[in-house]
Amino acid sequence: MASRGGPRAAGTDGSDFQHRERVATHYQMSVTLKSEIKKLIYTHVVIWLLLVAQMVVGHLKLLPHDQVAMPYQWEYPYLLSILPSLLGLLSFPRNNISYLVLSMISTGLFSVAPLIYGAMEMFPMAQQLYRHGKAYRFIFGFSAVSVMYLVVVVAAQVHGWQLYYSKKLLDSWFTSTQEKKKK
Repeated sequence: MASRGGPRAAGTDGSDFQHRERVATHYQMSVTLKSEIKKLIYTHVVIWLLLVAQMVVGHLKLLPHDQVAMPYQWEYPYLLSILPSLLGLLSFPRNNISYLVLSMISTGLFSVAPLIYGAMEMFPMAQQLYRHGKAYRFIFGFSAVSVMYLVVVVAAQVHGWQLYYSKKLLDSWFTSTQEKKKK
């Protein structure tokens, strides 16, 4: 190699350093997974804000009851689902493994569990709607149970992918940590 402005070493054109310029795969994966998880967290925040808006409008009676129905019981514990997302975001700057693990555990408790409960809570109303065509709750003219099942399905996918990517990110961080310990 050459020193600054000095002669080059004999037999080199200066391009033999490029093999050392590659970023390790676990660092590349970490950046990619963080980006994907952030997108999922932002999607979750949008879902969460829609549920908060429905609750506020329903409880404060800002719109008639036939326009926006009162919230189902599962929606109240689901409000806590914002906490795992915040923990996930807090884990990113310094690759904090403990925050990411807490985020994954609390996602199961505060996000996935209320969604499962919500699917079970709304099932009898969904049966009644599709067997007899009767709906008693509405959200802007649509059956509330249909709208909320759509929300449950989308939210379950968001949280499922979030857990999957978080696990892969955790594995990537462990790989990085193990390589540092070997050196």
